Amino acid sequence: MRSDEGLVRAVGVRGLTAALINYTVGSGIFVLPALVAGVVGGAAPVVYIICAIAIGCVVTCFAAAGSRVSLSGGTYGYAEAAFGPYAGFVVATSLFVTCVLAGAAVMNAFIGTLGQIQPVLATPLVRILLVIAIYGSLTMINIRGVKLGSAVVQIVTVAKLLPLVMLAVVGAFFIDTQNLQWSGFPASGQLARASIMLIFAFMGTEAAISASGEVRDPSRTVPRSIFFSLLTVAILYISIQFVAQGVLGPQLAANTKAPLAETARHVLGNGGQQLVLIGAAVSMLGYIAGDVLAAPRGLYALGHDRLLPAILGAVHPIHKTPHVSIVVYTILSAVLAITSSFENLLVLSVLAALVVYLICCLSAIALERKDIRMEGAEPLRLPLGPVIPLVATAIVIWLMTSSTQKEFIAMGAMLIVETVLYFVFRPRPLAVPTPS
Repeated sequence: MRSDEGLVRAVGVRGLTAALINYTVGSGIFVLPALVAGVVGGAAPVVYIICAIAIGCVVTCFAAAGSRVSLSGGTYGYAEAAFGPYAGFVVATSLFVTCVLAGAAVMNAFIGTLGQIQPVLATPLVRILLVIAIYGSLTMINIRGVKLGSAVVQIVTVAKLLPLVMLAVVGAFFIDTQNLQWSGFPASGQLARASIMLIFAFMGTEAAISASGEVRDPSRTVPRSIFFSLLTVAILYISIQFVAQGVLGPQLAANTKAPLAETARHVLGNGGQQLVLIGAAVSMLGYIAGDVLAAPRGLYALGHDRLLPAILGAVHPIHKTPHVSIVVYTILSAVLAITSSFENLLVLSVLAALVVYLICCLSAIALERKDIRMEGAEPLRLPLGPVIPLVATAIVIWLMTSSTQKEFIAMGAMLIVETVLYFVFRPRPLAVPTPS
């Protein structure tokens, strides 16, 4: 099994929890309340609760696997230890697709939000310069060290949560309870489609734990951070949905561009609307910062294992960070952010994440059955054995069934490309000379 020699374990519970919350609370929460309400109406808060429970089952699998396998790449390491290098490669490349597409999508949304605050910032030339400047700055910060990158993420996480918490607390006094009434439970198809939308809002755990090779005491830190972050995010999301729906009522579904900003305008006036727009911008910037901190570690792990060009596995001789992977990742993200739109990048990102979830839920079962453990600490043992991972697996498959035919074709094409890349780059055994 591979190791992470050369990387520094500098991230603790607080740092990883901040990274998980930051990576999860991105652009989704600022637009999804309207989209979900448009699908299931007044039952939207209930769907959030159901989705939080479902995601809870999935991240429990991550917590169990992360307490046993503490390699950079996170979910890649879990799948590789459980099922071998091919499964690890599929997870790593699917996660790479998820992260780079989602990160570029959020960068698009970030520039768009800046444009609502100051229109000149969304003009084509300024937009390109902003993308380059932001990715360039984050590249230099993260090359200088994971501890510095983690500190930036912690600061931004606090800043991005303040406007959301303020809106949830103050907005609770403006709720009209009649706006929270709903006639009946949504149909299974509506529930699945709304849950697919919410997956984007809850995504992040699989990418943020990619820095597991730089986490202190991973058997303790990873599970605690995952559960702390999920509880925080679920409470925040459900509160925000209740407030937005309770304040706007039927108007919520029509405000698809900035529903929380519109909610803030009703509650706090124009100043509140601007505050939420600024909070949205900070939130998206925080997501991008967390993306550059965590996601390149998966690329580093593939290069380290010679499943992609070995240069991607290089570690900076002074700063002890995977500098080549960070540079490659940010360049690719910048190009996609400049050339593509939020909508075009989003769908494949979610589908790729579901592939990662499915394999990692099954990995949790295999890792416990094989009793694989690292770092010498006692791993997290799930109650009821394989029941939670099996339930999580069924949930992921159910979510996949709500995809359209085109989305299924896109997911199949991604898996075919990944398989071809694996057989092209996988290490070949050395030839053994035959005796003469």
